[in-house]
Amino acid sequence: MLNNLTDCEDGDGGANPGDGNPKESSPFINSTDTEKGKEYDGKNMALFEEEMDTSPMVSSLLSGLANYTNLPQGSREHEEAENNEGGKKKPVQAPRMGTFMGVYLPCLQNIFGVILFLRLTWVVGIAGIMESFCMVFICCSCTMLTAISMSAIATNGVVPAGGSYYMISRSLGPEFGGAVGLCFYLGTTFAGAMYILGTIEILLAYLFPAMAIFKAEDASGEAAAMLNNMRVYGTCVLTCMATVVFVGVKYVNKFALVFLGCVILSILAIYAGVIKSAFDPPNFPICLLGNRTLSRHGFDVCAKLAWEGNETVTTRLWGLFCSSRFLNATCDEYFTRNNVTEIQGIPGAASGLIKENLWSSYLTKGVIVERRGMASVGLAEGTPIDMDHPYVFSDMTSYFTLLVGIYFPSVTGIMAGSNRSGDLRDAQKSIPISHGSSPKTEIVELGGVGPSPFPPWDR
Repeated sequence: MLNNLTDCEDGDGGANPGDGNPKESSPFINSTDTEKGKEYDGKNMALFEEEMDTSPMVSSLLSGLANYTNLPQGSREHEEAENNEGGKKKPVQAPRMGTFMGVYLPCLQNIFGVILFLRLTWVVGIAGIMESFCMVFICCSCTMLTAISMSAIATNGVVPAGGSYYMISRSLGPEFGGAVGLCFYLGTTFAGAMYILGTIEILLAYLFPAMAIFKAEDASGEAAAMLNNMRVYGTCVLTCMATVVFVGVKYVNKFALVFLGCVILSILAIYAGVIKSAFDPPNFPICLLGNRTLSRHGFDVCAKLAWEGNETVTTRLWGLFCSSRFLNATCDEYFTRNNVTEIQGIPGAASGLIKENLWSSYLTKGVIVERRGMASVGLAEGTPIDMDHPYVFSDMTSYFTLLVGIYFPSVTGIMAGSNRSGDLRDAQKSIPISHGSSPKTEIVELGGVGPSPFPPWDR
């Protein structure tokens, strides 16, 4: 019998065990279905078949993270076709991405954007905690309805490659698909401009203020100087992005895992900052005159008078509100009646700040930003305010619907998963898993019509 087996192997070309024979690597005995064997590659040998999708090995998860990509399958094939012109065409690999790698992580990168990090704290400070919760509920409800609609389309038949536009046009007709595709294109275009402006604001306002080309001489010219800086730096960033697209997005895709790690670290940093500030608040002093907030332009010491040796001298703040630096100078009436105090701008959650900010405090353009709950000696009604004094003025009129429009782009970005429908192993399962229409429990992964086409910048 051994001789017969040897003859059979020699007759088959002398194939040795493990030389690409699918039967030898298959978990099924006497199985000729090679695709069925490949389906369980990298999986745990679970007792029941239903456990295969819920219990992947740690190595499979790490391998998926290492191979994470920002490009859909069509873009990768296009890049490879351009690089292999005249050569042998590589065979198209079957899509292998699951719900986590193909849907959840791309949506996470698109949802946690510039609005969440730059404008959410400002929105909560203006609208208060109660109205902010109401605002989040309204925006997430709109996203939820869109996710349900997208999931209904995904479960209506076989989900083809091509993303949201292709799914909608093949399910509801080209009229609906074209309308949604056009809105999605415009939303993505304006979102690109919004993210560029957010990048410039973070760079100049928080990281490297010295890089500003246009600088304001006083507080009233800060908004105009920032806009001019955004025009110059924004043009440079947009040119770099266009160059990258022209060269090929595959080079950007090499840093996909790095970008994903930055998003995850940013989310963890938010929770870490809340916990740390509750026990050890950072030193971020804010100067107040009465209950009016002062901008630290033109002075360094938050006090009217200072001691130098055994002599009382006036500070630079005194010179901004008075006619001279002498003690007998004529000063502004509000400056004379009220004291100068310094408070912490980030007092922490344990300071009672949540109770003080439960309700809204909307402002009109041009009014002075005042500290709520702090007493001051006011002036007679109709007394003019000198705009040259270093007060912090509101640069826009705020109201509820305006804040909803500013915050709404932060709940979009859920189309990122459906746009990769060609990369999903089981798109009919991964896309509807977002809202629980099938027996799943995750929320808000897919649906929506892209970011709002209006850049929500408050200046």
